[in-house]
Amino acid sequence: MDKIDFKGSVVLNPVPVVLITSRNKAGKDNVFTVGWTGTICTKPPMLSISIRPERLSYEYICETMEFIVNMPSSNMVKAVDYCGVKPGRKFDKIKDMNFTMKDGENVNVAYIDDCPVSIECKVKDIIKLGSHHMFIAEVVGSHINSNLIDDNGKIHFEKGNLISYCHGEYFKLPEKSIGSFGFSVRKNLILKKLILPLLLGKMI
Repeated sequence: MDKIDFKGSVVLNPVPVVLITSRNKAGKDNVFTVGWTGTICTKPPMLSISIRPERLSYEYICETMEFIVNMPSSNMVKAVDYCGVKPGRKFDKIKDMNFTMKDGENVNVAYIDDCPVSIECKVKDIIKLGSHHMFIAEVVGSHINSNLIDDNGKIHFEKGNLISYCHGEYFKLPEKSIGSFGFSVRKNLILKKLILPLLLGKMI
């Protein structure tokens, strides 16, 4: 396939799209949409979000060093878009979108109960990169809808009706996977465990 040399932009897509809630020292809440986020460490559990310094949430999070990542479902896509384009200094987006808010357990920030998953975070470092500054945060707690967790404790994110962002558009994530971690070698491992002992037994 022919390739086009495309410069000057980060073309890593798709990415998760999340709603970030924060609260300033005066107790005022705000929410805005973030596409630049990701898991960066397992132990301790850590993630990052990148924010433009001119955003109101940047100011709030710098004040308290806490925030909550709320993962919206596809039926919330209009609210996700609204919270991404409307400025928090002029609009009360939480009220406008009629979000149901609940106080966090480990941070002094409210999370959006309408979202199937909410992740409480404490900021450990802020790296000034350019147009965006990266907030590196430790996960200190999560709130997950009970219908997403099976009897074995596995979280079925595919049942959360989650959405992603890809080059200016929102997409609903599929419910069926095209593979699971390790599936490319799993069959060979099973064959080795079952067949090799039989072959060795015949050779002895």
